[in-house]
Amino acid sequence: MLVKIVTVFLVGIAILGMFGKLNYPGKKQLQNAKCKSCGRFRLGKGPCDCGAPGRKG
Repeated sequence: MLVKIVTVFLVGIAILGMFGKLNYPGKKQLQNAKCKSCGRFRLGKGPCDCGAPGRKG
């Protein structure tokens, strides 16, 4: 019984790992929304708080 529980747990963890590696839609758009120098998300077209220039577009 214990072996069955451990096996189901490990299979569940493996399935979650496979879902974590999937490319979801909008991933590239989220990467473009980050500041290239500090990595924080930028809102709007103004400069980032770190002093990097704003987005063009």
